[in-house]
Amino acid sequence: MAWDLITRAAALIAVLGTAVVYGTDVFCAMVLRPALALVADRALVALTGSVHRYGDRRMPVPGVLGILATAATAVLATVAAHWAQAITAAAALVLLLVWIVLYTQVSAPINRQLTAAADAGRQLPNGRVLQAKWDRIIGARAMLQGLAVAALCVVLMI
Repeated sequence: MAWDLITRAAALIAVLGTAVVYGTDVFCAMVLRPALALVADRALVALTGSVHRYGDRRMPVPGVLGILATAATAVLATVAAHWAQAITAAAALVLLLVWIVLYTQVSAPINRQLTAAADAGRQLPNGRVLQAKWDRIIGARAMLQGLAVAALCVVLMI
């Protein structure tokens, strides 16, 4: 009984941390992306650079919390021999790790360029191209996070 409760507590923390990142990615895909398509290039770089300055500083906290709690959920469920929970939590962890790869390999380098330009108050001649590259994976990022949240909710239900 104690292992089950601890596993569910870890899963709840994982859902909460992951849901913050999921919600942010969904907002970016559904609201920010089309809104940015309508602004001037100079405004695009200033705005996205500022957004990423704060996002890249603050979002790792819930993101890391979600990943660590997901890993803990998978381990705890395995120790308790709750195989359905263990497999589902492990699937969520894989989804989150794929998200990390997309973020670190595509989004983060773009974020750094846009933030540096915004901080320096300069225009990037390729700002719109960078944003288009960032936009191409935001849907995939949101989907990965959403599937991870769903899998973690399944852990709580079984």
